Amino acid sequence: MRALPSTPLGTGVLLVAVGLVMALEACRYPSNLGDLKPGLLLTDAGVSNNTLAANDLLEVRVYQEPDLSGVYRVDPDGHIDFPLCNKVKVGGLSASGAAEAITNCLKNGFVRRPQVSALVKEFNSKKVFVFGEVSKPGSFSYEEGMTIIHAISQAGGLTRSASKNSVNVTRVVNGKEVKFPVKVEDIVIGREKNFQLVPGDIIFVPESFI
Repeated sequence: MRALPSTPLGTGVLLVAVGLVMALEACRYPSNLGDLKPGLLLTDAGVSNNTLAANDLLEVRVYQEPDLSGVYRVDPDGHIDFPLCNKVKVGGLSASGAAEAITNCLKNGFVRRPQVSALVKEFNSKKVFVFGEVSKPGSFSYEEGMTIIHAISQAGGLTRSASKNSVNVTRVVNGKEVKFPVKVEDIVIGREKNFQLVPGDIIFVPESFI
């Protein structure tokens, strides 16, 4: 780590505080933005979207019932094909809600005092997409609290020809596509707050012609 230049006491304290914030955020979301230096500031708003949908994989464990335990894929109607229960509706539920739904089914004369746990193995229904001037464009699994910096890092970082302050995020809001301009370079240097993503967001990084 490079030593900070000597400054008045008040300014020095402020710089140290900012440095600590940057270091903590860098640990939470590793930065890999080409020739940009990390300096991440998250938005205050959190994102909570952990409900199951089509193509998600749900891992279910039933205590002392190995034949019932396994990984199940959510079908387009939001159900899983579960032994004994046939179809169990899990779409729109959290993993704990799905476990409760399976438990209620098994209680119906199949298993005495079933103990069911469930976790989401893959959120295939929840992806973000990164295209344009990044090293590895494509789709990436959404994670709770994911930001545009995190997504670009997942995509291998910006290329040298990227227009860093002309990035667009396309999002469906109330059934309509809305584009949000995002100044990624300003986020990295701390001028702007980081941009929180939601599942389905499409990030496009245009080429700079300068």
